[in-house]
Amino acid sequence: MLRTTTSPGFWCECWTQNLDVQQAPALFGSYDAYSAVEANNWVATILRTISPALDTASCAEAWERLYDHRIDTRRALLRREPWTVSITHVSTRITWTVRPVLFLRLAHRQDAELPMCAYNFRPAHPDC
Repeated sequence: MLRTTTSPGFWCECWTQNLDVQQAPALFGSYDAYSAVEANNWVATILRTISPALDTASCAEAWERLYDHRIDTRRALLRREPWTVSITHVSTRITWTVRPVLFLRLAHRQDAELPMCAYNFRPAHPDC
C-alpha cells in the first residue's frame, strides 16, 4: 500500500510584464525550494545576476532589496508567509513570488508496488 507523505517547502516564480502594451504578466520561470534559506537565496542570486544590466534606479532598488530588506524577507519566509518583490526596468516589470507549499511526494515506480487499480487505466484515445 502506498503511503502519502508531504514535505514543506516554497514555490518560487518569476513573472515578467511589458508595461508599454499593458500586457498580462507572463511566467518566466519557477523553482521549488525546500527551505526558507533556499527560497531567499534563489531570489537574491537572480537579483545579483541581473543588477548590472538594470538602469541606475532599478539597480539601486535591487541592491536595497538584497541588503536592507533581506532580514525582513528571511523572517517572513521563516514564518511561512508569502513574499513578493518587483523591480521595474524601463518598461518591463519583473516580479518574484515565494509561497509556502506542501510538496506531495510522487510514487516511484521502481521502489514501490502500485495498487492494482493503477494498471487498469487505459487512454481514451486509441492513438495514445
